[in-house]
Amino acid sequence: MPKAVWQPQELSQDPHSRSDKAEKVRDMFASIAGAYDLNNRVHSFGLDQRWRRVAVRMAKVRAGDAVVDVACGTGDLTELFATSGAGSVLGIDFTAPMLDIARIKSAKVAGSPARAARGAGRVEPEYREGDATALALPDACADVVSIAFGLRNVHDPMLALREFRRILRPGGRLVVLEFDEPRNGFIRWCNRLYTHRIMPWTASMLARDRSGAYRYLPRSVETFLDRDRLREAMLASGFSAVEQKALTFGTCVVSCARVAS
Repeated sequence: MPKAVWQPQELSQDPHSRSDKAEKVRDMFASIAGAYDLNNRVHSFGLDQRWRRVAVRMAKVRAGDAVVDVACGTGDLTELFATSGAGSVLGIDFTAPMLDIARIKSAKVAGSPARAARGAGRVEPEYREGDATALALPDACADVVSIAFGLRNVHDPMLALREFRRILRPGGRLVVLEFDEPRNGFIRWCNRLYTHRIMPWTASMLARDRSGAYRYLPRSVETFLDRDRLREAMLASGFSAVEQKALTFGTCVVSCARVAS
């Protein structure tokens, strides 16, 4: 039986301020890995893959680009980058069970008849275990760095942003896809009703989860950087410009930051 990771009293405070946040997040994702993709599809009403496709488009991948997808989870965004024309794609996550699923999915895609028909249209992604705040990669080795729904789960987001800046080449792009709170008052109220009251119960039932992952999710969004503060954090981390695009009534936002050439 999966153990409880997040207690209600812990989530009554800011989960991002906890010294044991990294360990809790790792245990939480290990607990829900098997049902992660299904819950994403069901509780985003199938929009999560559309959001990822927008993120890939905003990255403006060029032929031969080196892409690093951080907090890649089960590899959904990584796999989209693999068909974007990139020269290499590396997925990094610090939860081993999520990477296990990503590798299985990737192998199925690689061996499918549809892939064979496409020929060289997809580069084979590599998956590694790693920490977003201490990437085992050299300086200026990537053209694109991405992180989808993962920055708020990092124990030190500012350190992660500086690490992303370190590994990007001049002219490189950082793409952050993250949940946000809608700015329209009525839509924000509806979104909070869904994410705080309905989704935690249905998602936990679907995943048979006792870790508290789906109670942590809305609380972690509510207490994390909004789109304006995220833009400021990106600029403070050494990026020269930030473009943002709100999706689905502002429930999530793609932020694309650039490194000066």
